[in-house]
Amino acid sequence: MAEVLVFVDHADGAVRKPTLELLTLARRIGEPVAVALGAGAADTAAVLAEHGAVKVLTADAPEFTEYLVVPKVDALQAAYDAVSPVAVLVPSSAEGKEIAARLAVRIGSGIITDAVDLEAGDEGPVATQAAFAASFTTKSRVSKGTPVITVKPNSAPVEAAPAAGAVEALAVTFGALATGTKITSRTPRESTGRPELTEAAIVVSGGRGVNGAENFGIIEALADSLGAAVGASRAAVDAGWYPHTNQVGQTGKSVSPQLYIASGISGAIQHRAGMQTSKTIVAINKDAEAPIFDLVDYGVVGDLFAVVPQLTEQIQARKG
Repeated sequence: MAEVLVFVDHADGAVRKPTLELLTLARRIGEPVAVALGAGAADTAAVLAEHGAVKVLTADAPEFTEYLVVPKVDALQAAYDAVSPVAVLVPSSAEGKEIAARLAVRIGSGIITDAVDLEAGDEGPVATQAAFAASFTTKSRVSKGTPVITVKPNSAPVEAAPAAGAVEALAVTFGALATGTKITSRTPRESTGRPELTEAAIVVSGGRGVNGAENFGIIEALADSLGAAVGASRAAVDAGWYPHTNQVGQTGKSVSPQLYIASGISGAIQHRAGMQTSKTIVAINKDAEAPIFDLVDYGVVGDLFAVVPQLTEQIQARKG
């Protein structure tokens, strides 16, 4: 059976959820071969094997942590040359998309970004994407070379499918550009105890209607009752009410959770572009004519300051 390269996103050996989703998709079109790089790469093997990786290619070198993405591209190209896969799948993060684009240029192949589904086709893998701010759904395939595809988080279920997971060392030769951009310092992200925004199964977002940083506490309370991540519209972050790292939208982060709750968000196209592929969308807004109601599954016309606390209380009561 044909092999599919899966680039592993991990932190010191802890595999992130989007990679496990990629393994589910990879099994639809071939046998997954995982590529894990950097410190703790070998520690990923057990989890990757449990979720379908027939082989795990690992490499560790200081270049992976001391420099930007080029060393990882060098390694992924080495894996591509060794395996000759039918496709290369990469998590659709900012770094992932840059790695994928650079690899596609090097191997002379087409690239598809932000796929939300993947299936086997007669002429190669067929990817589903959301286009024009998610107003349309398209199915695409690469017509030249080996498809390089980045996939948005929460696009597929995480499914256990035990496989061999044989660990093999990957020989990597770094090119002249690998050490061109050095990382001089890192600042750890402050932990909130909530899920990562782009990976969360539930996202609760607040917008202009929250009317101030001091009021975002009710959005956070609802999110915490659901075990959700907190998002914000561009209007809210531009006003300084919430960090830019939590912005959902065309110029922020793109999310695709199982449940998205928009509170006090009008639904401008900039915001819709970042959340419209969510599986179930709920909006709370006192303006019955707000554009957000055009795309929701459930809408509540009401004052968020009355609705959201009651919703939080009901959730906590049911949990209790």
